[in-house]
Amino acid sequence: MNLTERAQGFIKNNMSMEDALPTRMPVYMSSVVYLFGALTLSALGMLILTGVVLTIFGPGWWHVSGFGHFINSLHFWSSQIFFLGILLHMIGKFFMAAWRGGRWRTWAVGIITLGIAVFSGLTGFILQTNWDSQWVSGQAKDALNAVGIGSLVNTLNSGQMLTLHIVVLPLFVVFFVGIHILIVRHESPVRPIGSEEKDA
Repeated sequence: MNLTERAQGFIKNNMSMEDALPTRMPVYMSSVVYLFGALTLSALGMLILTGVVLTIFGPGWWHVSGFGHFINSLHFWSSQIFFLGILLHMIGKFFMAAWRGGRWRTWAVGIITLGIAVFSGLTGFILQTNWDSQWVSGQAKDALNAVGIGSLVNTLNSGQMLTLHIVVLPLFVVFFVGIHILIVRHESPVRPIGSEEKDA
């Protein structure tokens, strides 16, 4: 059995086609709170798109090109919107008590994704190739040395930071976001508080 057959088997055994690719959403999802996750996904898509363009033209391109500066600004503001979206999404889901019904896995995967995204953002600030990034990388190196992992991750090594920022960490973020979405699709979006009692 190959990986494709295993993936097909997992989806068939755990999800219906309506769960995987829904055509209609419940009425209670018309609340603006449900848009924060979509905002986060849209910002992630823009981060990936602008990141690919920045990668193609090289790590210093945006300093000498007006268009490069524009793409770099889009990338920066997409990251701000991404983290704002995550924060609003988590706050909204917290006040909706979205852990009900055994949805702890959704929260666990979301927290892991946030942690990886924060580290990815740090590597992005280090790659600005300006005085700010030099200061951030020095401070980050001190912090990593203090917790004992300075020999594994060297923030002063721009090649290592570039690899982490454009390959390793984005793959992990996209992987865990995909798992997060699959779990939500499988368990369905959380219903408003009190609606379970009305259905009973």
